[in-house]
Amino acid sequence: MNDLKLLIEGTIILGTPLILAAIGGYFSERSGVINIALEGKMLIATITVWLVTIATGQPVVGVAAGIGASILFSLFHWLLTQRYSLDPIVSGMAINAIAFGAANFLDKRFTDPDQAGFPKLPLMAFWVFALLLPFFVWLYVRHTRGGLRLLAVGSDPDKARQMGVFPQRTRLVALIATGVLCGLAGALIVSNAGSYVDNMTAGRGFIALAALILGGWRPLPTLAACIAFGFFYQLQIQLQGTQVMGISAPRELWLCLPYIATLVALAGLLGRNRTPAGLGKP
Repeated sequence: MNDLKLLIEGTIILGTPLILAAIGGYFSERSGVINIALEGKMLIATITVWLVTIATGQPVVGVAAGIGASILFSLFHWLLTQRYSLDPIVSGMAINAIAFGAANFLDKRFTDPDQAGFPKLPLMAFWVFALLLPFFVWLYVRHTRGGLRLLAVGSDPDKARQMGVFPQRTRLVALIATGVLCGLAGALIVSNAGSYVDNMTAGRGFIALAALILGGWRPLPTLAACIAFGFFYQLQIQLQGTQVMGISAPRELWLCLPYIATLVALAGLLGRNRTPAGLGKP
């Protein structure tokens, strides 16, 4: 019974950052901008939240700074893809590379390895917000003018222009939303851990993108996919050091479990989902 409780709690703790990042990716990709840079935006947010919170002693200021850093990277993504027409895959890779380098530099230059912890906002507020967010987003895209414009631009930007909708403007707002949610995801990751370690996002931005794809670019199925991946994350933690059918598997095998689950799910379901028709179109 205790193991089940730990599994449920761990699933929520590890799944909620994925939900925030995946819904952030939803806004970007539903507007037509391919976004593989979720990882970099989350990572730059984690180091920013950590450093600013330690420096000021104010977790609200730290989270706001992390969100601001993530938004800045999102604006850079918008500039590269919408103003300079750079391929979104190439720009996403560039943003990830810049974020990895910047986070590594800031970690080596400014973090204190003896820092035991830092003040943080109540984690329950993050968890509740993340779990409710997909429902609010579903209502937003179905029942508001802004949501319908988002879907229209992501489905056919040319027809949206003919109807008087400006794709660049819609995508700007969408990428700002992506930055906000990736910033919150990064803040939640570092708050859950209680300290910063190098490359602490550990590929979760890519798994959030996989959850978005598995969810068919829809908020509620994406929520279910994120919870499933959170379950596998927690499962691999609990299985480490245990025997399965009398066999003791190496630790590295359990660490691969979430990524194996991601590959299996994508291999089985990717072809069945309908990609937004305007994804990647100028």
